Amino acid sequence: MKKNLLVAQSGGPTAAINATLAGVIRKAAECEQIDRVYGACYGIQGVLGENLVDLTQKVDTPEKIEILRRTPAAALGSCRFKLKDIREDDSQYQQIVDVLHKYNIGYFIYIGGNDSMDTVAKLSDYCEAHGVTDIKVIGGPKTIDNDLCGIDHCPGFGSAAKYIATVFAELEREITVYEAKNVIIVEMMGRNAGWLTAAAALAEGQNGSVPYLIYLEEAPFSMEQFVRDVKARLEENNAVLVAVSEGAHDEKGQFICEQGQGARELDVFGHNKLSGTGKVLEEVVKEQIGCKVRSIELNLLQRCASHIMSKTDIEESGKLGENAVALAVEGQSGKMSTLTRVSDTPYEIVYSGVDITEVANLEKKIPAHWINEERNGVTEEMITYLKPLVQGEISSIYEDGIPKYLLLK
Repeated sequence: MKKNLLVAQSGGPTAAINATLAGVIRKAAECEQIDRVYGACYGIQGVLGENLVDLTQKVDTPEKIEILRRTPAAALGSCRFKLKDIREDDSQYQQIVDVLHKYNIGYFIYIGGNDSMDTVAKLSDYCEAHGVTDIKVIGGPKTIDNDLCGIDHCPGFGSAAKYIATVFAELEREITVYEAKNVIIVEMMGRNAGWLTAAAALAEGQNGSVPYLIYLEEAPFSMEQFVRDVKARLEENNAVLVAVSEGAHDEKGQFICEQGQGARELDVFGHNKLSGTGKVLEEVVKEQIGCKVRSIELNLLQRCASHIMSKTDIEESGKLGENAVALAVEGQSGKMSTLTRVSDTPYEIVYSGVDITEVANLEKKIPAHWINEERNGVTEEMITYLKPLVQGEISSIYEDGIPKYLLLK
């Protein structure tokens, strides 16, 4: 008997999360084991509240699939919702299973990052422990932070990296207009990993000789060394571009953005809400160097810039969605759809599944040997890793000069 498939999205939006969703819908339509595809609005909260939409009906043409794969952010809506500790109260898990049975859903694909994979792990464990064998739970990777374990790189990261590198190339044009000494500091997202910040290095030396200083979360930050670095670059150049992770911290683990402030606000998963690192460094440059300086916080702009997506990223994201469906139909559960890099030159990857226990509640950091000895830049190995991920261009589909997007809620 045919079963239905349910897909949901969770966590921070990206430029590629809907490409993964489009891949799920496209592959499901080809599978004889699947009848209809439903989408849960606002992640796992939508499952609990039975807030479902029929995607077989809503995304019923190749044209709509194509618009969806180029639509940024989460077309189904997202959430940051932490399920209760299964050891203390498993009622939510049974409620989810009841909803899936009610709609004859045999396959559940949850697209998201670290916290979403935790949900996949908990739900698949509950099903196994309670003999629920007719529901297969698979994770679809997503995060611009690129910090998921069990995968070479995450969907959404390539497009965000391409956007960041493009911003730095453009800022380099801006900063060289004036003869006066000038510093621009750009703060990037990435709570506990510096992958996004490292992407700035892709632009260095491509359109001029402006020096970059790149400070990652993986290496302790020294304010004294930062001032020395900037002064040294300004002795030889009129302009310096600084890339810094929002979670940059000193040797004692204190975030730079916390200096002079109280305790940071936490989200529902207990993570620090970070911002303001760039502003702190701007004030330091003003006070200790005295040159023209400006800080920029890319913030939300780096997440869903659909006007300059990486073609590699969008294509791989779609295939990861297709692979998630294939894993579920094969009868696998408690897995995440993944890809492994086989070669850098030529760039080659293969798709498979990884046990969710190798992903959930773990974080992938930048290897120490990919950071230079001065801790203010990256090595060639980092560049080799990054370059394939930003290749090719794809943009939104435009109508009357404005991007046309597909909304599903």
